[in-house]
Amino acid sequence: MHRKFNNIISVMSSLLRMIIIKIFHFNKFSFNGIQRFSPNVSIEFDNGAKFKLGKKVRAHSGVKIKIRSNGKLVIKDNVSFNYNCMVFCHDSITIEEGVEFGPGVLIYDHDHDYKIPGGIKAGRFTTGEVFIGKNVWIGANSIILKETNIGHNCVIAAGSVVKGNIPDNSILIQKKNTKIIDI
Repeated sequence: MHRKFNNIISVMSSLLRMIIIKIFHFNKFSFNGIQRFSPNVSIEFDNGAKFKLGKKVRAHSGVKIKIRSNGKLVIKDNVSFNYNCMVFCHDSITIEEGVEFGPGVLIYDHDHDYKIPGGIKAGRFTTGEVFIGKNVWIGANSIILKETNIGHNCVIAAGSVVKGNIPDNSILIQKKNTKIIDI
């Protein structure tokens, strides 16, 4: 009974939140149907940014979505973000239908441009698109970097750092060796 009540509260607060975002960002924000965002989900949306949200998107507590000035974020139907995921968009991120994110997944479509005068403190970025195909499972604490294209029906193992092209119907596992040295 407690869980059902929490779900109803999440759906109602999500609807209110989506309406408020729509009022302030009008044609730069669209959403369809019912969403279930925890009240503890953070959404930051700069002027000039575009955000398209499909149906039945779920986001647990601690999820952060940040879309900067010229960023375009598209999250399609039936996407689920587990606890403490973060999506940070400066350029373009597209997440197709049925994608499931484990807890603590981070998605960045940019890097700091450390080569310019002033380095990281100058606040400049290099960017590259991120695309995540349909029915993908991203394991806990994975990091998806700019210029990444994950094909449809893929599994990304927990703790992976992903950059580049992952073909459809693939499993990405990054083996990590533990080495203990006596001192």
